[in-house]
Amino acid sequence: QSDYPADAPKTDLSGLTPNVEAISNHNPDLVVISDDAENLVQSLTAIDVPVLAVPAAKTLDDVYAGMEAIGKATGHADEAADLVERTRDGLDKIVEDTPKPATALTYYHELDTTLYSATSKTFIGQVYGLFGLTNIADPADVDAGGYPQLSNEAILQADPDLIFLADVQCCKQSAATVAARPGWNTLKAVKNGNVVELNDDLASRWGPRVVDLARSIADAVTKAGEQN
Repeated sequence: QSDYPADAPKTDLSGLTPNVEAISNHNPDLVVISDDAENLVQSLTAIDVPVLAVPAAKTLDDVYAGMEAIGKATGHADEAADLVERTRDGLDKIVEDTPKPATALTYYHELDTTLYSATSKTFIGQVYGLFGLTNIADPADVDAGGYPQLSNEAILQADPDLIFLADVQCCKQSAATVAARPGWNTLKAVKNGNVVELNDDLASRWGPRVVDLARSIADAVTKAGEQN
C-alpha cells in the first residue's frame, strides 16, 4: 500500500497477515512495523531479522518520534531531525497565517460512509485542533476509543460549519453525494459550499505530508471564516 512517491518500491507482502518466511526471503536489513500482528517481532527476531516498531501515531508528537526513530535506525538521524523541524515549522506557519474566524467553527470528519469519525483526542483530531475547530464527534465517543460512529440524526442536529471527507478515493464520496443524502442539504456546510474533499492518504497517514493536510484545512477554515 506504499503508493507515495509514485516510484516507491513495492512487494506483494501483506502487512495485515504477515508471513515470516516470505519476509525473510527478501533478506531485509530492517523491518519496520506499526502493529505486531501475529507476534511478528518475536518471530523475526528469532531468525535474526532486525525489527523496529513504530506504532500508529496518536498525537503529533508521536509523528515526530516515529520520524526520529526511523532516522536513527537507518543511519539518518540528522536528516530525520531536520525533517521533524521542517514539518513542525511548516505546521506552525500554516496555523499562524490562517485568519482566526470571528466565531468558533464546528466540523465533522468522515472516515467512511457508515459515518465513523475521529475525535479531538486522535492524531487527525489534533491537526484540526491546531486551528481551534470544535469536533462534533467528541460527544459520541462514549467508549473513549477515539473513533465513534455517529448517527445521521446527530450530524443533522450538530449542523457543522465544515465537513471534511476522508472517504473520497475509497468510497467515491464528494460534495455532491453528501448533498444528496437525506436531510444533508439543510446543513450549513453543504449550503455554504464547505464540504471539503480530502486526499484519503493525507487524512489517514502520519508523516511529513501532514503539512499538506493542514494546508487543506487552513484553506477551508479561511473560506468559512470569511462567510461568518
